[in-house]
Amino acid sequence: MKNRLRVLRAEREWSQADLARELDVSRQAINAIETGKHDPSLGLAFKIARLFELPVETIFEDDYS
Repeated sequence: MKNRLRVLRAEREWSQADLARELDVSRQAINAIETGKHDPSLGLAFKIARLFELPVETIFEDDYS
């Protein structure tokens, strides 16, 4: 799954640790999502979308699009 998480995080000048703290996950989880090694759970995807005040599909794009 492709995502814009790294770009959105950079726009706010947040480190991976900052974002992880906001979402109550590990920095390693953020890194894995950003690099495409792990897809977030549906709950985490919605939490990310709420944090950035964007629709989920603006942040995440499936590999079939």
